[in-house]
Amino acid sequence: MKQKTFLTVVGIIFSVIAGLHLLRLFFRWEAVINNWSVPLWVSIVGVIVAGFLGYQGFRHSK
Repeated sequence: MKQKTFLTVVGIIFSVIAGLHLLRLFFRWEAVINNWSVPLWVSIVGVIVAGFLGYQGFRHSK
């Protein structure tokens, strides 16, 4: 796989992850992992980190 293709795929994957975190925040979906209710602030961090990684993937693919 070429580097440009890899970075584009990475950008798409992380952008989708960031979008799912945004949807969780917007709709206030509850997430439970092994009887632990995941707080919404985890999705705020997820949006920031995944959004940044997606942006960097697209930026470096050009």
